[in-house]
Amino acid sequence: MTEQVTTGTRWHLAGDWFDVCKCAIPCPCTFAQPPTYGDCEGVMAWHIREGNFGDVSLDDLNVLILASFTGNVWAREHTDPYAAVFLDERADQGQRDALGAIFGGAAGGWPAQFLEVFGPEMRGMDTASIQVEVDEDLGTWRAEIPGRVAASAEALTGPTTPEGVRVQVHGAPGAEVGPGQVATWGRATTDRVDAFGFSWERSGKSSKHFPFDWSGPD
Repeated sequence: MTEQVTTGTRWHLAGDWFDVCKCAIPCPCTFAQPPTYGDCEGVMAWHIREGNFGDVSLDDLNVLILASFTGNVWAREHTDPYAAVFLDERADQGQRDALGAIFGGAAGGWPAQFLEVFGPEMRGMDTASIQVEVDEDLGTWRAEIPGRVAASAEALTGPTTPEGVRVQVHGAPGAEVGPGQVATWGRATTDRVDAFGFSWERSGKSSKHFPFDWSGPD
């Protein structure tokens, strides 16, 4: 990654983010509380609907991160934070450098602020075929890296939820994408990982979708 890529370049990303994790529904981390079982691990996926890093287009690219930690991240009382990153294999070298600068925090903006809080030890980085799909009506969302990661969820509903209405939270105190976005809650239907020492398989736990809209380096 060159100094030219990481220093002072104006950038903007907007799109869809979601996670599936170990916590019960709803994940307490989004409310700036300790995880349900004291520790958490999960998948975080980003689909960039539109984006640029200077004159480098980042439209339609995907990023996926595996992460685990123990304790309350937002209170900075957590320990053993680990992460591994997958970048979209469709990206050329300039796009990969730009994504690395943004998601690695060197390009500033919200990712740099979040990484300052989370401070994970990196287990690895790779390029991969990352498939991310999000229904326009937020009925379901899913991500897959064949043979390594499968994550999918359906919008949370119940006996008193009106048809087509999504269960949402405004002003979440622990939003992983930063302030000002709306969380739509879901139930994980698939959560399977085998990569970089992360290994689990489960379903029925927490998931949520946030739109994200970031810019930097400010």
